Amino acid sequence: MSKAKLIATLSQVRMYDLIRSPVVTEKSTLGAQHNQVTFRVPLDATKPEIKAAVEGVFKVKVKAVNTLRLEGKTKRFRGFVGKRPDVKKAVVTLAEGHQIDVTTGV
Repeated sequence: MSKAKLIATLSQVRMYDLIRSPVVTEKSTLGAQHNQVTFRVPLDATKPEIKAAVEGVFKVKVKAVNTLRLEGKTKRFRGFVGKRPDVKKAVVTLAEGHQIDVTTGV
């Protein structure tokens, strides 16, 4: 499926569902030096969908998308065992000359 078709098939609602929130940590802010922005995404999100959503919402050119999936830790609190939810992150590399300011809202 070509990029134009994928952007056309993704609704505006799905684009905003794919990009849940920016990850603002020390490590993710160091990625800004390399023109990278990190977002939390749903577990079922694919790289082409994430690329189309970032390009559609922020009006930037995406060079690459890397994803990682973190399994939730098992934690114990007052004798009860619980599990943190699984999380998927997307590290989006932007093309030269493009940038996203994650401190402002969309």
